Amino acid sequence: MKDNNVLEAKNLVAGYTDLDILNGVSIELKEDEIVSIIGPNGAGKSTLLKSIFGILKPRKGKVIFKNEDITGLKPNKIVKKGMSYVPQDKNTFPSLSVRENLEMGAFIKEDGTKEKINEILTKFPDLKEKENQKVSKLSGGQRQMVAMGRAMMLDPDALLLDEPSAGLAPNLVDEVFQKIEKINKTGTPILVVEQNARKILSISERGYVLEMGENRLEGKGKELLNNEEVEKLYLGG
Repeated sequence: MKDNNVLEAKNLVAGYTDLDILNGVSIELKEDEIVSIIGPNGAGKSTLLKSIFGILKPRKGKVIFKNEDITGLKPNKIVKKGMSYVPQDKNTFPSLSVRENLEMGAFIKEDGTKEKINEILTKFPDLKEKENQKVSKLSGGQRQMVAMGRAMMLDPDALLLDEPSAGLAPNLVDEVFQKIEKINKTGTPILVVEQNARKILSISERGYVLEMGENRLEGKGKELLNNEEVEKLYLGG
């Protein structure tokens, strides 16, 4: 694959009605990477994921996935091409059980659903113990794991996560980040928008800093952790 890029956004301009939120953002996600997107509120981080996944149609720029231009495709088409997306909110079906939520993630799979569910539950042992419980009865961290598990049901070639630690207690945040690393180690590249910049940069191969809808900084995760500007602006230094 050219340059090992699984996913590339090139000079994206996108937004809502007459307001542009992204003003020429570019990112790359390579094979086996965790790549983080950080920045202040309103920087366009979530808008970037929505534009990549087809929830928003970019006004300008391109989205390239596995060497194919998917700019402007609808989410259902993008899922079939091998990309999964976990939004920050409303990312589970609360009235359904854990197992039923995972089944919903396999809606385009023709066979092997039961085996895949068992594989996911093995990776998420906390969920296996509660597989028949309604998701509404689970903790915030467990619900987030259900959402990630459902996204993994189709063995995606790229996983997009929007604020996976939002609203979670500190001990649950650590657990979610461990699961993100575990998923990545199975060979799934992950592009993650995250408010907890320090934690996500510590497990990321690379990171991008967005500000006012534009690329501000980029670099290796640990280099950004030690960058004075990032420390001052986004890490509370």
